[in-house]
Amino acid sequence: MTPPTHETLPREGAAEIVERLGGRSVVLVGMPGAGKTTVGRRLGQVLGLPFVDADHEIERAAAMTIPEIFALHGEAAFRDGEKRVIARLLAEGPRVIATGGGAFMAPETRDAIARNGLSVWLKAEVETLLSRVKRRSNRPLLANGDPEGTLRALLAVREPVFAQADITVRSLDIPHDVVVNAIVDAVGARLGVDAARPAAAG
Repeated sequence: MTPPTHETLPREGAAEIVERLGGRSVVLVGMPGAGKTTVGRRLGQVLGLPFVDADHEIERAAAMTIPEIFALHGEAAFRDGEKRVIARLLAEGPRVIATGGGAFMAPETRDAIARNGLSVWLKAEVETLLSRVKRRSNRPLLANGDPEGTLRALLAVREPVFAQADITVRSLDIPHDVVVNAIVDAVGARLGVDAARPAAAG
């Protein structure tokens, strides 16, 4: 795993954020390609919290890949399993959780996150999302030959729901540590933690 850089949160600040979370998890939500897994892994390192990818947990519980679940059982069955897995992960917190692109659309999941977590929307432009999802082959909803059209249609439906998250941080084509720092600063501010990062040495 990549260690946090010198720009990341000092250990004392991280400990205070975790203490103020009070057992809640930091839950990353957003579109496929927003960077939830990569950013979430590094965020967990910075905060000293376990990181878990909900999609990976779903695959492990089902003993098959997400495309296989969609093909054999359909999206509705996948979404039911997704709700159960995320509820379990939240109950096992605190941790950093990366959710699948459609997970936050379920009212039950939003309610569970509101009770047991702090939600962070990684907001990315469609061009950024498209460049990233083209590198992956495990996106069932984007496997229709028109990923850009599908992404734009999904964004139109999902963005108003993602906007209900506690915190919004832009996911840009910049080093992941910069996005991680932005999340740490925003979470710290939300929880009343001052000076999340040390001032640069003079």
